[in-house]
Amino acid sequence: MSKITRRVFLGTSAAIGAVALGELTGIKSSSAQAKQINLYSSRHYNTDQRLYTDFEKQTGIKVNLVEGKAEQLLERIRSEGRNSKADVFLTADAGNLWQAQQAGIFSPVSSSVLTQKIPSYFRDPNNNWFGFSKRIRVIMYNKSKVNPSQLSTYEDLANSKWRKKIAIRSSSNIYNQSLVAWLIAINGQQKTEEWCRGIVANMARPPQGGDRDQIEAVAAGIADLAVANTYYLAGYGASNDPQKKAIFNKVGVFFPNQKGRGAHANISGGGVLKNAPNRAGAVKFLEYLVSPSAQRFFAQGNNEYPVVEGIALDPVLASFGSFKSDVTSVAKYGPNLANAVKIMDRAGWK
Repeated sequence: MSKITRRVFLGTSAAIGAVALGELTGIKSSSAQAKQINLYSSRHYNTDQRLYTDFEKQTGIKVNLVEGKAEQLLERIRSEGRNSKADVFLTADAGNLWQAQQAGIFSPVSSSVLTQKIPSYFRDPNNNWFGFSKRIRVIMYNKSKVNPSQLSTYEDLANSKWRKKIAIRSSSNIYNQSLVAWLIAINGQQKTEEWCRGIVANMARPPQGGDRDQIEAVAAGIADLAVANTYYLAGYGASNDPQKKAIFNKVGVFFPNQKGRGAHANISGGGVLKNAPNRAGAVKFLEYLVSPSAQRFFAQGNNEYPVVEGIALDPVLASFGSFKSDVTSVAKYGPNLANAVKIMDRAGWK
């Protein structure tokens, strides 16, 4: 597998042409192109390398990896236009996938393998993109300060009983934007704005850092509750670092809305690009991502939930327990993103 690191990518012009890209990745033309695919990915997990290596062994198709942040990769693909050598775009969050779709970079894929294995609510209705792993954004709590019987729904986090007790990321974070976009889809804009104002009033501190920082704030007693993705906490539980283990042991996981629609679900996914030089290889790669071996890599390599039924979870992730997740189509998040950001701004969510 060939790889352009994030450092190399960020130091390269966004408008890089086909010749320069070929020099960096070793991309070749004509018949050689059928033996390789060019993957643009904003997934920054080292465990994904096992996915690409396994695909190469199974198919003989080489994966040339270009890494970067989602918005930077998207801009690069748009700048390259018809000269783009990208075959597949992978990223985290349905919001990012919707933005890529709006940019017109995807080409619909007709594949019975994908439509049969991936639930309809985890893919674009027109098959422009597909979800390959599931993320659940949950309530995490300090075990010594909160009894889980006190917890119930996302909506209840706006209750004044949690005043100055919640740690959560900033409004610029796509995970939170998609969470609010989901709430708009199910509760409407007015109720969602009231909820955002309640969240702001209940923040233990101004938003700062990533999900791990919120988890550590709960473990340290800075906040009683945090909103975070489960795989972050699972990473602490799987670590051999005594300090991370100690943090893990102090924090509990609560799946909200179990008596109603279920917990908020998001995805990591991707699609085939409209100017893909090796479309057949790109489709084969997407189909590989729903194979049992690939789904196990997602589930056990990065502590994500598989989208395909019957795949064993990582033991730490499984220890959080079973739960019901909402089946609202993740395709509904994107159209609500702009309003989500406006609502969060009006609510004073920094």
